[in-house]
Amino acid sequence: VQLQASGGGLVQTGGSLRLSCTASGRTETNYDMGWFRQAPGKEREFVAGFRWSTRATYYANSVKGRFTISRDNAKNTVHLQMNSLKPDDTAVYYCAAAQNLITSSFRSPNMYRYWGQGTQVTVSS
Repeated sequence: VQLQASGGGLVQTGGSLRLSCTASGRTETNYDMGWFRQAPGKEREFVAGFRWSTRATYYANSVKGRFTISRDNAKNTVHLQMNSLKPDDTAVYYCAAAQNLITSSFRSPNMYRYWGQGTQVTVSS
């Protein structure tokens, strides 16, 4: 499966952005999805996850209450709505896909098989 991330950009503190990740290829398979981000000089970190089977969602503490992950099955697209953005949210954001993740595995980038190319999010102060 191929993943295409989009929607990044430059926004002021307190602003909003909506990222999208569209899957193509073997989309008949049901994938659990995750969003990760990586700032310069830092490791890639988990942001949010979506379990296909139950529609359960998972969030990093740093984004809980500000970000919302959702999935549009008809369009094979996962969205990440980001509100109340802060300069610390500045990073390249990646979407990823995996099958049948256990809850604790959503937060580990090593558990994802497919990755999008990343989209830059910059939050100015």
